[in-house]
Amino acid sequence: MSDLITAILLGIVEGITEFLPVSSTGHLILATELMGYAAEKWAVFNIAIQPGAILAIVLLYWRTFWNAFTGLLRWEAEAVAFVRNLLIAFIPAVVLGLAFGDQIELLLESARIVAWALIVGGIAILVVERFARTSDAGGVANVRFRTAGWIGVIQCLAMIPGVSRSGATILGAMAMGVDRKTAAEFSFFLALPTLTGATVLQLVKHRDELTRDDFGLIGIGMVVSFVVAWIVVKAFLAVVTRYGFAPFGWYRIAAGTGALIWLAYR
Repeated sequence: MSDLITAILLGIVEGITEFLPVSSTGHLILATELMGYAAEKWAVFNIAIQPGAILAIVLLYWRTFWNAFTGLLRWEAEAVAFVRNLLIAFIPAVVLGLAFGDQIELLLESARIVAWALIVGGIAILVVERFARTSDAGGVANVRFRTAGWIGVIQCLAMIPGVSRSGATILGAMAMGVDRKTAAEFSFFLALPTLTGATVLQLVKHRDELTRDDFGLIGIGMVVSFVVAWIVVKAFLAVVTRYGFAPFGWYRIAAGTGALIWLAYR
């Protein structure tokens, strides 16, 4: 299979899974195993195409970001609280990412870790959906300071491939009483600094290894992930509003179990 087709397929996987609680990184790792790609060759690519999916969120929620930006210039309380909550939640990922970056990269090569993380995460979704008691938080700006900090800490669990950054942040928020819609939007917005930072870090760290062709493939992957993420995010909120997160929990358990069986007998 050509590198171009590989880039397009991985871009589709990224766009579908980035904002769903199913782990985009985990699915990209499993995709490289399933289709026989060289995992080490595509590891940086899998991280570097994330800005495509991020751009989809920026455009879908451009009014929210514009209001936050203009409100921050006027030092309006709601805009300040919005930015403050995202920055607070972002800090733990920065600290741990810089401290344990090399160890995290080693985990990106293990498909079995991904499979087990999918299963455990699926069980966690079902438990939180069953027992969490949530109430309308009134939007990201109204999430409490302390809650935002804990969401950031919980997000760090997603450094284990297969855990899911969106899943960890959404479930963490719901476990602390935040309603589904606000929890999902907090996760979407927190993706901007988190995934942008991870992408920049990877590109700087591996800049000497990347060729012009690599950057071309990354660009293609970004475009594909942007288009797909745009469609998926709009559908995701509709599904969650009607059915909750349980369908994603069952999917994770099935996918993780299937992956373990396939890895054992391939």
